[in-house]
Amino acid sequence: SDHMENICGYLMKYTNLVTGWQYRFFVLNNDAGLLEYFVNEQSRYLKPRGTLQLAGAVISPSDEDSHTFTVNAASGEQYKLRATDAKERQHWVSRLQICTQHHTEAIGKNNPPLKSRSFSLASQGSANSPGVQRRPSQNAVSFFNVGHHRLPTGKRVPIMQPDHLVDVREMMSQAEGQQRDLIRSIECLPVSGHLTSLDQDLLMLKATSMATMNCLNDCFHILQLQHASQQKGSLPAGTTISWLEPKISLANHFKNGAAQNFQAEINKPASVREEQSTAEPCQLTREPEEINPEEELEDICDDKEDDLGAVEEQRSVILHLLSQLKLGMDLTRVVLPTFILEKRSLLEMYADFMSHPDLFIAITNGTTPEERMIRFVEYYLTSFHEGRKGAIAKKPYNPIIGETFHCSWRMPKSDVATDAGSNLSPHSPSEQVTLSKDLESQMEVDYYTVKFVAEQVSHHPPVSGFYAECVERKMCVNAHVWTKSKFLGMSIGVTMVGEGLLSLLEHGEEYTFSLPCAYARSILTVPWVELGGKVNINCAKTGYSASINFHTKPFYGGKLHRVTGEVKQNTTNTVVCRVQGEWNSVLEFTYSNGETKCVDLTKLSVTRKRVRPLEKQGPFESRRLWQHVTESLRDGDIDKATEHKRALEERQRNEERLRAETETPWCTKYFLKEGDGWVYHKPLWKTVSAAQTQQTDTN
Repeated sequence: SDHMENICGYLMKYTNLVTGWQYRFFVLNNDAGLLEYFVNEQSRYLKPRGTLQLAGAVISPSDEDSHTFTVNAASGEQYKLRATDAKERQHWVSRLQICTQHHTEAIGKNNPPLKSRSFSLASQGSANSPGVQRRPSQNAVSFFNVGHHRLPTGKRVPIMQPDHLVDVREMMSQAEGQQRDLIRSIECLPVSGHLTSLDQDLLMLKATSMATMNCLNDCFHILQLQHASQQKGSLPAGTTISWLEPKISLANHFKNGAAQNFQAEINKPASVREEQSTAEPCQLTREPEEINPEEELEDICDDKEDDLGAVEEQRSVILHLLSQLKLGMDLTRVVLPTFILEKRSLLEMYADFMSHPDLFIAITNGTTPEERMIRFVEYYLTSFHEGRKGAIAKKPYNPIIGETFHCSWRMPKSDVATDAGSNLSPHSPSEQVTLSKDLESQMEVDYYTVKFVAEQVSHHPPVSGFYAECVERKMCVNAHVWTKSKFLGMSIGVTMVGEGLLSLLEHGEEYTFSLPCAYARSILTVPWVELGGKVNINCAKTGYSASINFHTKPFYGGKLHRVTGEVKQNTTNTVVCRVQGEWNSVLEFTYSNGETKCVDLTKLSVTRKRVRPLEKQGPFESRRLWQHVTESLRDGDIDKATEHKRALEERQRNEERLRAETETPWCTKYFLKEGDGWVYHKPLWKTVSAAQTQQTDTN
């Protein structure tokens, strides 16, 4: 081809977090199908510093910016490169793709179809597999090619008799043995060379064989239920047959290059056995517990998620996982590898959104409805930066149903913004709401206390409820969030379905708000987080509303993490404030009087939350529940962390199965279902209302 030209030039290459980007001289050798790089142009005739085979490689323009692209070799090795501009990137990407396609097709013409090669691997499995023991003559080809066997025309499929289930079970055992042999054979292949364990078709074969066995097991279970119903009579009215959990856990295949670990229960660590056996009946643990803030200590934990090593080392695991996903697939039931986890639960992440309690408390100090709405928007936009731990897109733990998290913040009253013209004081006799004496006693200290509680109220769908209150300022926020995650190709999208309600009881105002979507981008290279979507904040009483847009980065050009918004008075349709900037950097607020204010989020002071020590926490509190997983991740022991995580998830599945069998509903602890949402069982607006009623009765 005229386009099969050897090109060369300088590109920036990402090395690691410490070294960062470095200029290197790259040479595309079309004849050999190689991409080579050197320290500089003068050394191009010496031995290259690095070489990638382009046959079978994937060349991907990055969605980070218009200059970056990646070259993912079939061996699992990867170069992250950056050109000087979009035009130069397109030139390199197109030439690399042409060369890659040419050499990939050449390999395909010179080798037998992969289908026969892949299936022949299974027939070479261990002689200890059930398939080899029972029917040596039946190899993987004859078993897996069931689609080619057709029944004679005109013959009906006979109805399966009950005793035939035994034969089916035997055939299933053979299939499971052959499938395990197939997986082992693929994973034992080298990571480089002509046929590797990272071959895209082999990864797809692993995924489809696993999915086939899961489906067959589910079908066999349905046959057993039907047989049981025939023995006892028809199924009761309204009975449904639901799909079961996967019989072959994806986690068993995450460790590429090693056989599955069928470890005996006796060999598991004591802490893992404890996690599996400490399930407590819900009726013994569902009574709400009053947390004494005096028992909470300032948090000294500081787990920054800046380690890229695990992501780089486990690329083959990510490739294997991606091979099992489809575009738009719901990831709720997909078990993700442990190394991508943050060292905190999702419930604690929601708490970290409250890391600027001074801005939260200052909302109610606004003298006018307009000022209070603007202050809420300022607080809302500053909450996301600290909610993320570092720039790496890692995933917090999926909370176990019934899991809770408690914490609080202490904020010196002198640090909370007030207005010089405001006569409103927490001790003013003109307040509309009177608190009971036990609440008033909390106002005598020189700091405000913000208390937070979160609970995982549902497992399927995964719904979390969280609540925060400042009694002294008579304000609280209640929210519920359903996290829906989907696979988007090179990204993962998380939709935060739900609604929050901020109540300012001093003013009788309620503000409803929603949350933006989150995206993990570039999941094959250095994953990063992006927020996107439109959110609305409304106050029905005052008629003020805010519309905020989190902009995802366009493919070409544009800035990262951009956000714009405006606050307006709905009655007059007057815009009273505009905001623009980046949600993790600098925000600029422009007010109706022409004044502007810039907020540098990286310089905002962060108030550390206060948390009870582990020994004082209940067994279902986040940090105690996940302590063994967190400790293993801190130690860098991914296998041990995976074992502890799996034990917790297995315990949850067993409890869920037991509740289903006994028809026992789950009892929440702190949140009650109201309509489509979840509300804290003792919100401040109820406490204040009760205090008012009591005051009236006394008078």
